[in-house]
Amino acid sequence: MAISAYDLHAHTDHSDGTLSPPDVVARARANGVSTLALTDHDVTDGLAEAKAAAAIQGIRFVPGVEISVTWERHTIHVVGLCIDPADEALQRGLKRLREQRWERAQQISRQLLKRNIRNAFAETSALTRGSVISRTHFARFLVARGYANDMGQAFKHYLGRGRVAHVPGQWARLDEAVDWIR
Repeated sequence: MAISAYDLHAHTDHSDGTLSPPDVVARARANGVSTLALTDHDVTDGLAEAKAAAAIQGIRFVPGVEISVTWERHTIHVVGLCIDPADEALQRGLKRLREQRWERAQQISRQLLKRNIRNAFAETSALTRGSVISRTHFARFLVARGYANDMGQAFKHYLGRGRVAHVPGQWARLDEAVDWIR
């Protein structure tokens, strides 16, 4: 009996991953994955591209999304699988979250500027594929500019809770996210 490998939580460069949707699918195939869900943070832009690549690679594709949620004053991420990317309520909600991410990114940039770290917003924005900007992108910027040795250090010294450039997000409510997924 053949064993199937599942990856139900994968990110691309449409959110905080580094690979394009076809490259994520190719890597999944190379690692023996037979069923793959693409679950980028707060965006569904890569789903069609990943679905097409999965069909070519012979991988079962599951459309998904990872929604940022504020629950009991904590940020959690809710993974939705088998979503309808054309659903208007889902897309309106995700658009709101992406707009909040850009506002938070500007605040993070202002906090970094207070530490004489210049051009953070412009250079971090250049690391994104367009619609989602995250603390991970800022960590990559800080490493590339030599302010941190690695991603962990960027979070430990700058971006983590209680650090100089930590800006908490105010995300979707849990019930909203579940409704968008359903």
